[in-house]
Amino acid sequence: MRTYLALTRVQLKLFSREPIALFFTLLFPLLFLFMQGATSDNAPEIAYNGFGDIDAMVPGLTAIIIGTVALMTIPVATAGAREKQILRRLKASPMRPWHYLAADITSNYLVALAGMILLVIVAKFAFGLRLGGSPFDIFLAFSLSMFAFAAFGYTIASLSPTTRVAQVAGALLFFPMMFMGTLPPSALPELLQNIRQWLPLTQIVALLQTLWFGQGWENSSVFYLLGMLIISSLVATFTFRWE
Repeated sequence: MRTYLALTRVQLKLFSREPIALFFTLLFPLLFLFMQGATSDNAPEIAYNGFGDIDAMVPGLTAIIIGTVALMTIPVATAGAREKQILRRLKASPMRPWHYLAADITSNYLVALAGMILLVIVAKFAFGLRLGGSPFDIFLAFSLSMFAFAAFGYTIASLSPTTRVAQVAGALLFFPMMFMGTLPPSALPELLQNIRQWLPLTQIVALLQTLWFGQGWENSSVFYLLGMLIISSLVATFTFRWE
C-alpha cells in the first residue's frame, strides 16, 4: 500500500509539472464557462426543465475534462513511459506491476475529479449554478465515465507503437467527439446528429445531464459506458506492453 501511495504522489507531481496538461484539464473548461457566462444570465428555461444555460453546460464541460485526461494525457504519458524504457525498468524492479498501473489510474482520476470540483465551485459562485439531482449519483456517474474512458485511453496507449502515434490517435478521437458531443443536436447537420448519438462523449453528457436535472439514471448511457469499460479493459489488458 505504501508503494502504491508513493507512486500516486509521484504521478500527481509529474502532472503538476506539465503546464499544457494543467491548462486543458483545469483552465480550458473555465474559459468555456466564462465565454458562455458572458452571454447568459443562467435564467431558467423551459427547454432545460427550469434550469439555465450554465446548468446545462457544466455536464458537457465535465465530459470534456474526462476526455482530456483519458484521451490526451493517459495515452501520451503511458506510451512515453514505455518509449523511454521507464515501464521496462519498473517491471524489472521488485515493485509489483499493478502498483504502477493502480497509481496511474488513481492519479488521473483525482486530476479529473479536481477539474470537475473546480468547475462546479466557480460556476456556483460566478453564475449561480443549480443542481437538481443527487451529488452522490453524479459522483457515481462521473466515476463510471472516467474509468470507462481511462480504459479506452490505456487501449490507445497499448496499441500505439510510439508516443507520437498515441498523441495523434488521442487527438483524432477526442476533438471530433468534443465538437459533436457537447453541441446541441439541432446545431449539427442530420448526418452528424446520427453519428453524435453513438459517440462515447455524448453518452457521458446525456448521463450527467439527466442526473444533474434530477431526472434519474439514463440506463442506455450506463450500459453503453459499462460495455465500453469492460471491452476496453480487456483489450488494454491483453495488448499492454511494458517495452
